[in-house]
Amino acid sequence: MTHILALDQGTTSTRAIVFDGQLRPLASAQTEFPQHFPASGWVEHAPEDLWQSSLSVMRGALARAGLTARDLAGIGITNQRETTLLWDRRSGQALHHAIVWQDRRTADICAGLKAAGHEPAITARTGLLLDPYFSATKLKWLLDTIPGARDRARAGELAFGTVDSFLLWRLTGGRVHATDATNAARTMLLNIATGEWDDDILALLDIPRAVLPQVRDCAAEFGTTDAALFGAPVPIRGIAGDQQAATLGQACLAPGMMKSTYGTGCFALMNTGTTQVASSNRMLTTIAYRLEGQTTYALEGSIFIAGAVVQWLRDGVKMIGSAAESGPLAESADRGQELILVPAFTGLGAPWWRPEARGAVFGLTRNSGPAEFARAALESVGFQTRDLMEAMRADWAASGLLPGGAASPALRVDGGMTASDWTMQFLADILGAPVDRPVVTETTALGAAFLAGLQAGVVASPEAFAESWALERRFEPRMAEGERERRYGAWQKAVQAVISV
Repeated sequence: MTHILALDQGTTSTRAIVFDGQLRPLASAQTEFPQHFPASGWVEHAPEDLWQSSLSVMRGALARAGLTARDLAGIGITNQRETTLLWDRRSGQALHHAIVWQDRRTADICAGLKAAGHEPAITARTGLLLDPYFSATKLKWLLDTIPGARDRARAGELAFGTVDSFLLWRLTGGRVHATDATNAARTMLLNIATGEWDDDILALLDIPRAVLPQVRDCAAEFGTTDAALFGAPVPIRGIAGDQQAATLGQACLAPGMMKSTYGTGCFALMNTGTTQVASSNRMLTTIAYRLEGQTTYALEGSIFIAGAVVQWLRDGVKMIGSAAESGPLAESADRGQELILVPAFTGLGAPWWRPEARGAVFGLTRNSGPAEFARAALESVGFQTRDLMEAMRADWAASGLLPGGAASPALRVDGGMTASDWTMQFLADILGAPVDRPVVTETTALGAAFLAGLQAGVVASPEAFAESWALERRFEPRMAEGERERRYGAWQKAVQAVISV
């Protein structure tokens, strides 16, 4: 019983990977599921799609590995964060579609709270900015909108959770209503200094405490699965939000280390150790992980559109037939044209936090075509990443509290987009810093496996896991400094134009 089953429930697909006792991937299964867009700026998932896709890939990965539930030392779960569900404790049925992290329907609620002067206190307690991105106002919207929901929540009849909590509830047959510290930290309801739900914020939003899950360490005993699901009960021993799981999977365990994950969005985290670093550049202060009751913090910057811009090229404007075409197409683009695409399809994330912003393309000519659009789309991810890196390094330098005095020069990367050498080379070029791609690029699932393995005793220690991290390729910057700064300056002007509309 040394194998670990990691479930990675994402925004557009769900994947499960079986790892052996050395945390090497053995077999995997993955399936996509539909998104729902009931109104402009609204994004939803059907809760049963989240559950059925998770169950299907977990069973599929086990079968492909030729293993049974009795071979597993534990399950680790990682998930899209902030996505919000509300369900009936008795039936387990959700009262509404899941409201996805990208959803902007609560922008007016956030604006009202800002106007009333509540943002500084919320930021001081949660490390987050007042934005529709986070779970708190989504939950408030559900309680405000669904008839009788708030009264039922007060009576203890309803349960709120992010995706991890919902899946944990289903996996354990409704026996466990819990979450981990990293997912709790993204709700905008957790005081990240105390690690407890914040009663003042709950009162401000009129959210009953009875609806909330218990908060546990990332590596902990989260109960066991119903025997009927996999043929035997399996302990669930690790949970972390996807970006924190990727931070662990990248072995960014020392202060100053940074990782960036490129999925639907892009999420960069810098480990700040046991110190909460307050950002002056609209980064988020968040929990990186909590092990044995000890909290490690991070600075985080979030880009809403990264891999999704490639999906837009494929599905929206139909300029490519598959995501794999984007890199070679970009490489063939006319270098005399410098299109700039600001992909603010659902607003701008860090460091701008402008939910009302919308996308734009600059520099179009009569000869602009699919190749130029592909290049602009991929470059937009690099430009946005530099926005995050600049802000994080400025916050790090200003903190004066951390050992070492400087951030790590290299950026560790993972996620689907990192398979494109062209994209990673441009990223190194525009950052002016090395970009390290690991051997195991599915680091989100690896981080979940690490947590479950640590709790099960399969992994000896975090330090031992860090030593096992392996580099596949380092991309060194090649772009001349003058060109780098000229191009980044043009990007900044384009963003300001979008913001000023």
